[in-house]
Formats: sequence, C-alpha cells, structure tokens
Amino acid sequence: MRILVCNDDGVKAPGLRLLADAARTLSTDVWIIAPERKWTAASHQLTFDRTLTLSRIEDRVFACSGAPADCVIAAMTIVMPEERPGLVLAGINDKANVGEDLAYSGTTAIAREAAFWGIPAISLSRTERSIAKSGDRSAVAQLLEVLWSWRATWAQEGCWLGVNLPASLPAPIVSARVSRDKIGGAVDVLERRTERTTFRLRRGRPGSHVAGDENAGLAAGAITVACFSWHAQVPLAADALNASGGSAKMPD
Repeated sequence: MRILVCNDDGVKAPGLRLLADAARTLSTDVWIIAPERKWTAASHQLTFDRTLTLSRIEDRVFACSGAPADCVIAAMTIVMPEERPGLVLAGINDKANVGEDLAYSGTTAIAREAAFWGIPAISLSRTERSIAKSGDRSAVAQLLEVLWSWRATWAQEGCWLGVNLPASLPAPIVSARVSRDKIGGAVDVLERRTERTTFRLRRGRPGSHVAGDENAGLAAGAITVACFSWHAQVPLAADALNASGGSAKMPD
C-alpha cells in the first residue's frame, strides 16, 4: 500500500519525520510532500493566485511552495497520478487540534482534502510541551496499526479520523467528542486612534473541557480519536421551506 504523509509545520518538522518513520511499519512505499515553510491556521486554502513549485528533496520526499492542502493536490496530480495512495497521514502537528481547529487547522485540511479524493486519511496532532522520546516511533507505529485495523468502521466515503496525542506515549486510546474550546477569542490592542486600530490576535485557548471530549481525554493522558465527515449536514425541519405551499418564496 502506498502512503502519503503531509503536514502544515513544514518539510523539516520533526513531527513529519516521526510520522513517516512510523508509517513504514505499515508499508515500505511511503512518500512525503510537505510545505516549504510552517503554516499556522492555514485552514483549507488552495493557491489559485500564483505559480507553485514542487522540489524533490530526496527520494520520495518533496517540498511544495503552496499551502498544506496544495500538497495533497500535487501528490494526486503530479507525483502519483497513476498510482494514488491508499492512505493519507497528516501531521504530527506540534500542537493539539481540538474544537474549532476542525475549521482552522491546516493539518485537518490535509485529511479533508484526501477525503475529497475518496482516500482514507488520518490527521495527527500532539499537545504542546511534548518531549520527544526514543519510544515515540514505536508508539505511533502501534497506533497506526490499530487505527488501520479498524478502518472498516471509519474509512467511509467522505470521512477521516482526527487524532490527538498526549505528551507521554504510549497511552490508552479513547473515542472523544469534539471540544468547545474557543481559539482566536481575544486580541491585544497595540494602538487605538479615532479612525484606525492596530491589534494582534492573541494565541492560546481557555483549555475548557467537559467529560468525554477531546480536552478531557488529553488531560487524562489518553490518545483521543474522533471521526469526521466533510459532507455532514443537519437536516432542516420538514416544514422549514414549505410555508408557502411547497415552494420557498422571498418576502415582498
């Protein structure tokens, strides 16, 4: 099986190499395509407004000048159009991706983009202040093997897994609900004038959690796993658009 590994921290990030090394326990056909630089809160942007470059760094390792999701598209259309990967791995991000990061994270966007192409994907992130240990590769490799063995339960059309790792590995694995832990909820005002205010978004999040969510699992030292679907939707009430005899109409 061919495996593609991407990230949003850049092609030189240690988490990327750790994930690729661990992936080699599943397959010897592992490829890396990652951004040239670190992207923060890149979300799922695609680069339509400028020319991109794809540079071969070493065998099966490429650096892309574009955003994280661009790396997946480069893989599918340029590097491996004839034999696409059977699994896409994103990460390991250098901070946890919980709550609203589902929308903000470039790591999550990689997995979502793979789901757009109909390919099973897993995004992996890790809490801050984690200290790399010699056993990390083995722990991540065992995790990948377990998650891949469960693929019949999650590798469905449009779906991917979002995984958060605690500081210390190995760790128990728990299924978790998405946290509600607002990121980007505060600013620091640098200068305020009558017609112009200069400010910066403040990093960090409250760290709030409730039993059974991602943050609670991480606080307990567990690996949290959640399954997402890009085409999930909440159905409208049966009569929501049916108030005018079956056809919605704008008010006069």
